[in-house]
Amino acid sequence: MKIYQSIVALSAGIFLLVCATPPSEFGVYRQSDGTVGVHAPKSAKDTEVQAAAAGECKKLGKRGATIVETRKTVNDRFPMTYIFVCNIY
Repeated sequence: MKIYQSIVALSAGIFLLVCATPPSEFGVYRQSDGTVGVHAPKSAKDTEVQAAAAGECKKLGKRGATIVETRKTVNDRFPMTYIFVCNIY
């Protein structure tokens, strides 16, 4: 019986480890004015940032994202912040 419980516990632990979502390289958030912000790492390309914003816009039922503003931050991990507006086009 103890062997069976050990196998079940080990299987559950491995299942949770395999199904865990890796942390995103981008910090994507929605703002109160309806825009989407993306905190991007130094190595990020503009197309990757656009794709992250478009993914968040799709969750809101929109089809695409257009960049509105770019700002530098003092954060070492995310030195750039991009602001996008979601479009229906």
